[in-house]
Amino acid sequence: MAQDQQLSRDVGERAASVLAPESDLFEDLDAAGFGEALVDAARASLVSPAAPARHALQLAADLVRIPGAAAVRALGRDIEPPLPVDPRDRRFADPTWADNAVFYATRQAYLALSRFARETVDAADLAPETARKARMALDLLLDAAAPTNFLPTNPAALKRAFETGGVSVVRGARAFVDDLLHNGGRPRQVDTSGFEVGRNLAATPAKVVYRNDLMELLQYEPQTDEVRSAPLLCSPPWINKYYVMDLAPQRSFIEWAVRHGRTVFAISYRNPGRAMSDTTLDDYLVHGPQTALDVITEITGAETVDIVGLCLGGALTAITAAYLTQGGDTRIGTLTLLNTMLDYGDPGVLGTFTDERTVAKLERKMRREGVLEGKSMAGTFDILRANDLIFNYVVSNWLMGQDPPAFDILAWNADSTRMPAEMHAFYLRNFYVENRLAAGTLEIAGRTIELGAIKAPTYVVSAINDHIVPWESAYKTAGLVSGPVRYVLSSGGHIAGIVNPPSPKAWYQVSETEEALPPAGAAWREEAERRSGSWWEDWARWSDAHSGELVAPPPVGSTAHPVLGPGPGDYVRT
Repeated sequence: MAQDQQLSRDVGERAASVLAPESDLFEDLDAAGFGEALVDAARASLVSPAAPARHALQLAADLVRIPGAAAVRALGRDIEPPLPVDPRDRRFADPTWADNAVFYATRQAYLALSRFARETVDAADLAPETARKARMALDLLLDAAAPTNFLPTNPAALKRAFETGGVSVVRGARAFVDDLLHNGGRPRQVDTSGFEVGRNLAATPAKVVYRNDLMELLQYEPQTDEVRSAPLLCSPPWINKYYVMDLAPQRSFIEWAVRHGRTVFAISYRNPGRAMSDTTLDDYLVHGPQTALDVITEITGAETVDIVGLCLGGALTAITAAYLTQGGDTRIGTLTLLNTMLDYGDPGVLGTFTDERTVAKLERKMRREGVLEGKSMAGTFDILRANDLIFNYVVSNWLMGQDPPAFDILAWNADSTRMPAEMHAFYLRNFYVENRLAAGTLEIAGRTIELGAIKAPTYVVSAINDHIVPWESAYKTAGLVSGPVRYVLSSGGHIAGIVNPPSPKAWYQVSETEEALPPAGAAWREEAERRSGSWWEDWARWSDAHSGELVAPPPVGSTAHPVLGPGPGDYVRT
């Protein structure tokens, strides 16, 4: 009985703290000043009430028209809705929203109120940065308040409850309580029970051939009789774990490269704790890619090494290439930069979270805690696509009583990491706030980085729906480096654009012009050719042309760097 009472209290306390699904995201928004921005918008509306008054009159007119339109729908007749309905909005896909008069009116009222709120905030006299934050916070609140997120006003959930005799409601309630107690009040995005690192994630055969306090270096076992003479180093981001580049069999870029005749190495970074809070970006360069190059050239005897970098790992790849080239080191062969931003002048929606005031708040928080927790970054990314990454699971898990999907990308995404305070503060301020990398004023490990020093052939990939690295910003890389650039725009988003094996749905755009790429991405896209298939196939052809002759595979490990254990190693499991 005492245990039941304690459980009840725990649930009650957690429920009391829940303003709406994903309530702790509002804490992240507050750290970014989003709540303050909304208050400023409300204050500005009171100071200049003319525009809000016009919008209120429009709202009143809309609300007056809705009952009549609903009555006409109840008679089975078609009528133009008072508020337009976006056919791409999957929340209202159930036909009941159009066929049933009550639900028809409910949806129309929600759309009318949403339009009123957005127009009122948009009309407020605010600084551009404050206006963006107010609009993003309002959008999240409106998404949270959508009638689809509540059982009485979700026809699909009500139908399922009727069809299952109430079982779906019970299952959803259990999931809700479990998520309150064990998942911070957030609906689970994925069922991870069927995934295991080393079995069906990060499963391409490999050995650990080097380890230091920051990273392990994996060498993948050859799967072809001959390989290209230049080895390939995969430089992943350390915001997440490395195996997004070796996700799952048949869905692994590393596996693809190995099967296409490359000797592949990959960095697996340690998940930092408070003891690594003083780790700097200098440390990541020196003890990450630079040390990996030392080990790779010793094991293989190769004169040059190609590097594939992803996201933040791509930025470090470019920095490493410039740093070494400026110092007279000629070991860099080619570069492949995947969803990588080097010019942070227009970082898209992430810029809303990385202004001066927000970064200063994060710096204070990280100094106290020593790291930035992975769940904090995951919450930020969820906010950017709240309907897909938050409220979609509120409906499916809590209202419909369904199990979350078993999906490899989501399983990887749930396996989050922390960021060292010193490194992450430096990154946010010098890259996002001050854009020093593109400006040529970034100092790393005693050198001012000049991206123009990079003369290596570079293959740049962006994804059309990437909300983390906008493709137009990634395109600017072509104007920052001095060597030849092949730019490719792929289908998919930030992760699906990289985990992009050949499939009937995949496509990419590329330009075969011999002339220099135009300065703006829009001009390039007008000339680019759209092709069916995956950029992996295009990359393999480009890679073959730039990675040396075919030779016998080198040994796995060496006397100086013996095999320390099987892949995927120890650090990926921390």
